[in-house]
Amino acid sequence: MDIVDLAMFQEQLDDKASSFVEGTFTQREIATAKARSKTRQARFFAARFAAKEALIKAWSTALWGQPPVLSHVDMREIEVCMDDFGRPGLVFHGAVAQAIETLGSIVCHLSLTHDGGYAAAVVVLEVRNI
Repeated sequence: MDIVDLAMFQEQLDDKASSFVEGTFTQREIATAKARSKTRQARFFAARFAAKEALIKAWSTALWGQPPVLSHVDMREIEVCMDDFGRPGLVFHGAVAQAIETLGSIVCHLSLTHDGGYAAAVVVLEVRNI
């Protein structure tokens, strides 16, 4: 699980010198966000950032007692996509996709929310090594 303060996140988005968005989100995530109002963009990006952070936490927990598989995670290799019914899911690319495969057969459950001044995400990795 991860939670993001929307006011602080908006400050990051407003920093013209920052490359945070381009360094954290995929081109598809950025294009989808840009179709929204400024306020909705902040909620959109914040929930997805929380999802990426929550995934890393769940992944680390799944590897408890073992060394990390990657020394650095490129957040753009973790993408939040919606299915045809509006349900969020995670898609992995590049080194992250290869590293996630080391867990074996997994199902990744994702929930996103934003309310008041916060956005949050919960990720549960269900490892099915049967």
